[in-house]
Amino acid sequence: MTTTLRTVLQAFERAETPLSLGQLAAELSVAPGLLEGMIDFWVRKGRLRETGNEASACGSCGQKGACPLVIKMPRRFELATGNTPDAVPPCAACHCG
Repeated sequence: MTTTLRTVLQAFERAETPLSLGQLAAELSVAPGLLEGMIDFWVRKGRLRETGNEASACGSCGQKGACPLVIKMPRRFELATGNTPDAVPPCAACHCG
């Protein structure tokens, strides 16, 4: 299967929840390294955004993102929606701006 940039975007348009790189790679039968570049393209264009990672936001100690007790979750992405293509809408996890 030949995967194009448009195919990657269409997968996010169909998705009801954010997708991880691994999930999408398996769905499209594409190497994660190749897919990461395609996702990065759409993020730069403002069509996709990375969702927040609640686990890395733990502030209980001075370790910040290096806490050995917190599991680092895979990066997840979702379709970016907004009025203008240059606007960066809030992420679904924390609604930050």
